[in-house]
Amino acid sequence: MSLFKTLSRCFVLLIGLAVAGCGFAPVYGTNGGAQALQNRVLVNAPNTREDYALVRQIERRLGRADTNEYRLNVDLEISEDGVAITPDGDITRYNVTGTATYVMTNATTDATAASGTVSTFTSYSAVGTTVVTLNAQEDARGRLALALADLILSRLLADTAS
Repeated sequence: MSLFKTLSRCFVLLIGLAVAGCGFAPVYGTNGGAQALQNRVLVNAPNTREDYALVRQIERRLGRADTNEYRLNVDLEISEDGVAITPDGDITRYNVTGTATYVMTNATTDATAASGTVSTFTSYSAVGTTVVTLNAQEDARGRLALALADLILSRLLADTAS
């Protein structure tokens, strides 16, 4: 066995021991934060295509609520800005920026269990035909909603794990 393989295995073992010693527990493991929310979060009904994609992603990862233990209300705001402009004034690329403000409450007591704001962006090209550009815009908005849902879930799972 080479010295490199031996050293790398020792390094991995040391990292594993260090992580285990600090109280690290996987969120999706036994008694992890995901267990506390699995099938227990009722997400507010979607109004737009982007809302639907966000709710679908949250339900895909947490499951659909079979109990009404928690309610999650998400307010989604999306804006677009032209970022690549030709000398003729044509916009050839857009950034789609999204901000999601969320509040998860206990359905019985109405106490706030978690809240926060997440934001990210995606972009699309506008150099094709009108149909191609509209499809690219729709795809970018869908990707943005999925990314915002994943950011919300990361925060919720981190809050319940601690």
